[in-house]
Amino acid sequence: MNPSPRSGCAINAAVEVLGDPWAILVLRDIMFGNRRHFRELVAGSEEGIATNILASRLKQLVAAGLLSRDDARRGQRAAYSLTEAGIQVLPVMVALGTWGLAHREGEHRLRVRAELLRDGGPRLMAAVMDELRELHLGVPRPDADAPRPSEQLRVAYEAAMSDGAGSVSASARP
Repeated sequence: MNPSPRSGCAINAAVEVLGDPWAILVLRDIMFGNRRHFRELVAGSEEGIATNILASRLKQLVAAGLLSRDDARRGQRAAYSLTEAGIQVLPVMVALGTWGLAHREGEHRLRVRAELLRDGGPRLMAAVMDELRELHLGVPRPDADAPRPSEQLRVAYEAAMSDGAGSVSASARP
């Protein structure tokens, strides 16, 4: 990955790091699936990422400062963690999900998280970021007794799975 952007434009600089679809999906799976190891990322990929592509994107995301890699000792697996810069990609993910909800069709079970994050607004997004900081950086959540947003997302996903809903058209939503 080229460390200097093509121009001084902030949007260009962000797109050079985040513009690859696989990079965004890897970050999504680490953020929302808490998949921290290579094999978990391969096995849990809804899109079926190839191992060579995953290896390349993980390396690029580490080089860009969005992920850190805890080197594994012999017999252990390397673990990837979000950095603060990686955690701050969450609002971009929420914006992409909100756009996708409005303009693209998809499976209900895969839209639930985006709907919840869209509807939860800034308060939920801040709580998710706090939980990510706790999980990936070891920073305690400001309100340790507050319900975990990951639990709210899990419950919503399980409810969507149990209702058996299939694809939902973007135009079918209110």
